[in-house]
Amino acid sequence: MPDVMPWFEAFFEGDLAELQFLRLKDDDAIKNTINSYGNTILHIAVGIGRDTVLHIAAIVGNTKAAELLLKKNKNMLSIEDDQGKTPLIKAYENMRLDTTLSLLYASISKDDESSENASDEDFHKCICVLVQAIVAKKYGHVGFDKLGLMMKQSLVDGLPNLDVNKDGVCSGCQYVHSDVLGPVKQPSMQGLRYMVTFIDDFSRFVWVYFMKDKSEAFYKFKEFEIDAELLTGCKVKCLRSDNGGEYVSVEFSNYLRQKLIRRQLTCPNTPQQNGIAERKNRHLGEVTKSLIHDKNVPGRFWAEAMRAASYVINRLPSQNLGYESPYERLTHTKLNMEKKAVRCVFVGYDPQRKGWRCCDPNSGKVYVSRNVIFEEQSSWWSSENQLLSDSKEDLENSKISLEFTDDECLDKSELSGQTREEQSGPDKELNNQDDLGPRRSQRVRKPNSKYANVAIVEDVLAEPNSFAEACLKQEWWQAMEEEMTAMYRNKTWELVPKPTDAKVVSCKWVYKLKQKPDGSVERFKARLVARGFSQEYGVNYEETFSPVAKLTTVRVLLAVAVSKQWELIQMDVNNAFLYGELDHVIYMDKPDVFESEDHPGYVCKLKKAIYGLKQSPRAWFGKIAEFLELNGFKLTDTDTSLFVKKIDDKVVVVLVYVDDLIITGDVKEEIMQLKANLCVRFKMKDLGKLVHFLGLELMYCEDGFILHQTKYASDMLQKFGMFTCKSAVTPMDVSCRLPDILFAIGVLSHFMQDPRKPHLIAIRRVLRYVKGTVSQGVMFKREINPMLMGYCDADYAGDLNERRSTTGYVFMYGSNSISWCSKRQPTVSLSTTEAEYRAAAMAAQECVWLIQLLNDMNQVVKYKVRLLCDNRSAIKLAENPVFHARTKHIEIHYHFIREKVLKGEIEMEWVDTKGQVADIFTKSLSGVKLGEFRDKMKLVQVKIEREC
Repeated sequence: MPDVMPWFEAFFEGDLAELQFLRLKDDDAIKNTINSYGNTILHIAVGIGRDTVLHIAAIVGNTKAAELLLKKNKNMLSIEDDQGKTPLIKAYENMRLDTTLSLLYASISKDDESSENASDEDFHKCICVLVQAIVAKKYGHVGFDKLGLMMKQSLVDGLPNLDVNKDGVCSGCQYVHSDVLGPVKQPSMQGLRYMVTFIDDFSRFVWVYFMKDKSEAFYKFKEFEIDAELLTGCKVKCLRSDNGGEYVSVEFSNYLRQKLIRRQLTCPNTPQQNGIAERKNRHLGEVTKSLIHDKNVPGRFWAEAMRAASYVINRLPSQNLGYESPYERLTHTKLNMEKKAVRCVFVGYDPQRKGWRCCDPNSGKVYVSRNVIFEEQSSWWSSENQLLSDSKEDLENSKISLEFTDDECLDKSELSGQTREEQSGPDKELNNQDDLGPRRSQRVRKPNSKYANVAIVEDVLAEPNSFAEACLKQEWWQAMEEEMTAMYRNKTWELVPKPTDAKVVSCKWVYKLKQKPDGSVERFKARLVARGFSQEYGVNYEETFSPVAKLTTVRVLLAVAVSKQWELIQMDVNNAFLYGELDHVIYMDKPDVFESEDHPGYVCKLKKAIYGLKQSPRAWFGKIAEFLELNGFKLTDTDTSLFVKKIDDKVVVVLVYVDDLIITGDVKEEIMQLKANLCVRFKMKDLGKLVHFLGLELMYCEDGFILHQTKYASDMLQKFGMFTCKSAVTPMDVSCRLPDILFAIGVLSHFMQDPRKPHLIAIRRVLRYVKGTVSQGVMFKREINPMLMGYCDADYAGDLNERRSTTGYVFMYGSNSISWCSKRQPTVSLSTTEAEYRAAAMAAQECVWLIQLLNDMNQVVKYKVRLLCDNRSAIKLAENPVFHARTKHIEIHYHFIREKVLKGEIEMEWVDTKGQVADIFTKSLSGVKLGEFRDKMKLVQVKIEREC
């Protein structure tokens, strides 16, 4: 027995009762015996095999601790250093040091066959490592040089003189160095000017975080603590830093004390005491400058370059680590640098598998894969020795030129020189080229100078088609940062290891340039969306329906508001879908660039509904509906996106269209309270007075406002190249009686799948009409006690293809048009009376719904609603329930109009055809008639200063 054992025994003596003995041999745990030694020292069987791998059978006292230890290690306790090279005894980390070590003791078991060849020297080496680990931990992780000095000079009573192994025994992330660098003169693309680094003392692995202000260092430390623990499984035990205010704040100090993290601070004006962090920052800065200056990268990319530098440094071998990389030392995982792709030639399709057949010409092996990137313009056998004839004579005699020059890209000086050279050549040389194919013109094409400004505007305002393209513009980058900030603020996801059988949804960036009605830029909007099309019903989604406000409801609300002089207020919810709660577990890929390199193989476990998921609209609507109901609002039955709160004879109305809200009513105090509550619960934007909603624009005037779509109409004309076309008075030619282009858009839409020349001519006519009325809008005029009334009409057998009739109606609240429709009837009518009767029934359905909608808005309809029709027979049929041979076949549901007339809710009235406003929705009209009916519907010209 070596002379170290008396000290070892003295150090570990304790009263241990229930002891369990396990022997580990060839990595198999075999329960041997259970012994009780009382106050005696425990035994651990040690065997040293041929490969000098130490197999240790651990004797563990304290039955509860034994169960935890064996459960954690699956009945096998690995007694090695972190690199698997040096054998040592490692205590159970979650137990107190003195309690744990008092349970362990080592000696040579003479009964173990594998230890017969073990020498005292080998065992002595094992004990040296064990004692070294114990002393290093006991004396606050003292350095190995100092530990050797303590042993050799006998500075500690009873401490034996042993050879000290200088290999590290501390695990990663227990001792961390940190320093803050900044401010950097030029802010990054995200406006960041500081960075903080955390360096693991054991592996020299560095984590880099960026900040806008030094005060964020505390929050970045909490981020680092989570990242480090996820990567290594170890907790931070000691933090060394300078005396900067960001480190010694009360909040930071209390947190370290709460987490039992020891702090080490440097003396004033002695940065060398924090040398590891200082030197690491210098190294990062040098690599960052090299990356930036090598390719003349703008300075605002310094944070990205620094992030790249830290990634590279962590994976480069270090002499101080025995030529291991910090990443390898920390994770015990070597980098896999083997190629994961091979350059092949596409040769066809596989009949049995869903993939492409690709051949490697070098090896002759054929692969079948679905992950293939094609280079469409290149060919494997494109070199001259494979593609062309090997005979030089054949090449010289060839009359086909293989060189093509893009003359539009040539410099003018080069082109003029080339032209002079060709002109000076002999005519004979030109004659030899007679049998060549057609050649491209060498004339310089001068672009139109008017296109220059258009190109500049398009470059600035163009929406990116990809993430890489968006990264080139500062505005889109900031938009993506705002989106990610909202994700983090709402705790949209958490990073977790990818489950084995999980269905992971991919994601992408979508970019939209939001413009004001005058065409100026409102904001650059970037949205991270999930690719919901990959979801499976019943697996990660079920119900998806979500209501949105009807445009008719919007117009009714506007008409009521203008008549009652209610103020129209618009609010917008920022990142609305992120407030929705998910009822299914959904995993999503990490987004581009913002993917954390510290968590490879991790995915986002979604906590909130993200844009693109099938159930996201439903989840958000449920959240906003729940909030409004808690504030006293009631969801109406007429429109499930309309919320009403009635207070005596007054009312407050909220109309929800996804994340856009219109708030109005006659109780200002209640409206202000609702706005305040919304801002507390959600991140809101108060847009003030309603001026722009769902592409609709409001222009206020003295006695009301005009609802128009000038910008939308202008954009549509610009899109189809009709912005400068000659305008037309009517949308259709009155004399045109072709069966397939009878009635404007309603008829043209029937032929979208197979349009012919007449259809294109007709649609151009519609666009020309739009050009002439691009600045027209519907007038909503303030009136006292407005009443609901309507017009209905039918064009008998107007569809010459199927001989079906067309229904049209329009309803007005006072003189304000609020609802209109043009629709082909589902069945053939046998007479004009039948066609008009069907049209009246359809109008009656809309009328009943409008009555209920007005009642919900506290505008009770106590009168008979007038419905004007220009067919007396249809009116008589609605007023008298007579049975007639010519009407007995009419479906029962069309008699709905008769019931409402008899109940006194609707009153049918005759109107002359000249005054039938609904004619505009059933047939093509002349310019004069069209103008008269437009005036009755209050379509007026909008006076806008900008060009339309």
